[in-house]
Amino acid sequence: MTQKPCKGPRLGVRHLQSFLLFLGLTVMHIARLNVSVAIVAMTNAATTNPNFPEYEWTEKQKSYILSSFYWGYILTLCPGSFLCRRYGAKVVLFVASCGTAVFSLMTPWCITWGGWQVFCAIRILQGLFQGVIFPCVTEHLAMWSPPEERNRLGAFSYTGTDCGTVLAMFISGMIAKGAMGWPGISYVSGSLCAAWCFLWLIFASNNATESRFVGEAECKYIESSLEHNEDFHDRTIPIPWRAIWTSVPSWPAVTRCAETYGLSTLQAEIPSYMNGVLNMEIQSNAVFSSLPFLAMWLLSYVYLIAADVLLKKKILSLTSVRKLFNTLSFWIPAAALIGIGFLSEENKNLAIVLMTVSVGVNSGATIGSSLNSIDLSPNHAGILIGLSNTVANVIPILTPLIAGEIVADKHNRGQWQIVFGLAAVIFFVGNVVFIIWGTAKAQPWDADDFLKPKDTETACEKPKNTPAEVAPPIDPVLEQQISWPERYTAKAIE
Repeated sequence: MTQKPCKGPRLGVRHLQSFLLFLGLTVMHIARLNVSVAIVAMTNAATTNPNFPEYEWTEKQKSYILSSFYWGYILTLCPGSFLCRRYGAKVVLFVASCGTAVFSLMTPWCITWGGWQVFCAIRILQGLFQGVIFPCVTEHLAMWSPPEERNRLGAFSYTGTDCGTVLAMFISGMIAKGAMGWPGISYVSGSLCAAWCFLWLIFASNNATESRFVGEAECKYIESSLEHNEDFHDRTIPIPWRAIWTSVPSWPAVTRCAETYGLSTLQAEIPSYMNGVLNMEIQSNAVFSSLPFLAMWLLSYVYLIAADVLLKKKILSLTSVRKLFNTLSFWIPAAALIGIGFLSEENKNLAIVLMTVSVGVNSGATIGSSLNSIDLSPNHAGILIGLSNTVANVIPILTPLIAGEIVADKHNRGQWQIVFGLAAVIFFVGNVVFIIWGTAKAQPWDADDFLKPKDTETACEKPKNTPAEVAPPIDPVLEQQISWPERYTAKAIE
């Protein structure tokens, strides 16, 4: 009679960790993305609260501000992977959120003192702190997520990015219009990050064996499902750099670049497009700018349920699910982006619908390609996400600068057509790469002992000889009379 595998509680500490990651991504994305609405309020105070300073920044200067966050962000993506492996996700994410909170609270005073140049400097520093986030989130999920629950826990955690984007767009406009004005956007963001720090410090743990809240059954379920040895958390697994760089399934980092380009174009440019082409005021701009990301947040749960059904009923393999969802989340937005570029103020409602579809459907990329690093290598997931995100997040530096070069006049619809058309082409090509080379199978170089010398291992493990295999001893007198070549030959024959 086969023994049933150990199962943890339906709702346990692993779900709490996922919820904490969701909240963390939410508050840190609010702090990251509220600038796209804040910058409109700061340069057009008449549509918000005229009691606060207004700045006459050029479109190029605004593009520098929008991209500057990522100048610092890409510098700590790979170091973030190593920091997480060395100190654990708990400490590193705590420091990241604290740094984000401090610089958010400082932002209004610093801008008044130093203008757009200092604003860029603060955004760079915030980017340095937040660069460690996704390597830590991925590593934390790999430590807490049993394989059969990985889609569920991982996708739910990552929806914090969608929730944060919605709130960044939505509440920023209301705050700017209210009594706190545009400085209130930074104050609220900083306070939310600080509040999350306390929750994380109390309830987070690097793995199930370190948590004081997890029960024995759940701990055993998590550790046994991950097939960890007893000393797994006490040792460091060497990183197979050469194998990672030469592994074809790792190449679809190109796909991450494509998604980042399309999504960052929408995140950074939607408020300016709505204000310039559709002539929408800041508050309605903020509401409708947040609508696509609200759709993204809600549709992510639809994708999650659909993936669970397809996998549980074995309709599709995990690789097929990833490729299907990635195709939907890339190619539908590509078509919608092209359509958006041909719309004007008279087609305002249709433009909003297409933007909502474009961003909302893109949420499938989380189950499509974003979680693929954990599939390829649970042991090195943080390293993989650090490498791929380092490459991918060069893109958000470029997208506002490219848009700033193309859009000289924000009211010119033809210039916006180029911006959105370019994003559509990149979306299309990026998914083709994932369809050809993507896979959800764990790679051989993920093994704990992959870098262990195979010859040494074989030599150390002496096989036990059966009686038939034991050779008779050579007579000592005869052995002395045999020359070295003959003796070698005799032993070889034996």
